[in-house]
Amino acid sequence: MPASAPPFFSTLLAAEQTSRAESAIRQRIHDARFPEMKTLDGFDFREAEGIDAKLVADLGRCDWVKDARNVLFVGPIGTGKTHLAIALGIEAARKRHHVAFWRAADLVRTLVEARDQRELSRLQRRLLRVEVLILDELGFVPFDRTGGELLFNVIADRYERKSVMLTSNLSFSEWPKVFAGDEKLTTALLDRLADGATVITPKGKSFRMRRRGQTQSAQDDTKGPPALPAVAPAGRDDKTTKMKSK
Repeated sequence: MPASAPPFFSTLLAAEQTSRAESAIRQRIHDARFPEMKTLDGFDFREAEGIDAKLVADLGRCDWVKDARNVLFVGPIGTGKTHLAIALGIEAARKRHHVAFWRAADLVRTLVEARDQRELSRLQRRLLRVEVLILDELGFVPFDRTGGELLFNVIADRYERKSVMLTSNLSFSEWPKVFAGDEKLTTALLDRLADGATVITPKGKSFRMRRRGQTQSAQDDTKGPPALPAVAPAGRDDKTTKMKSK
């Protein structure tokens, strides 16, 4: 009995450690506030244009987080940018990194509100504790000068210290119109974001539009060819006419 006790306790200790690790991962994922759960396995790389599956798999190891480098997804709407950003964010959380997901417009609005309530410093410190800050959909909503400057400060504070992962439907040359036409601010922002970053540029049509098109085609196929109009047998109309005339 005593000889079997150590293995038993070792197994019990290992199970307890595994349980705690899994609990910590679940908490990291919960704290990140992802809008939905996405995985790398659930992404269809065969249908994706401009996305290197091997490169994304390498990013899934999260070495870029340890090196405080950035990942930028820049391409048309509906090409999988947000899916991959969430999936990579979840991989980072599983490796016990602190992650936060924000839509860019929501973060700017929150920063402005925090400034108005004199709580900006507290929010900035909280954001800086996050190892991976995900900014989704930059470019959908333009910012005024104040909002742009506040977002610039968040990104500048993270330069070479913590990672940013960003998605945008606009090419870099179009970013000034997001930041109230301020080209100097935009250039300074891009200089920090893109320095040493991995930039992935998806191409092609929206996955959602393609799926809708495929669904519509399948529905049309199930309907079959249109029915032909009914045609009366030859001679019937003539006979009927003769009867009426009598």
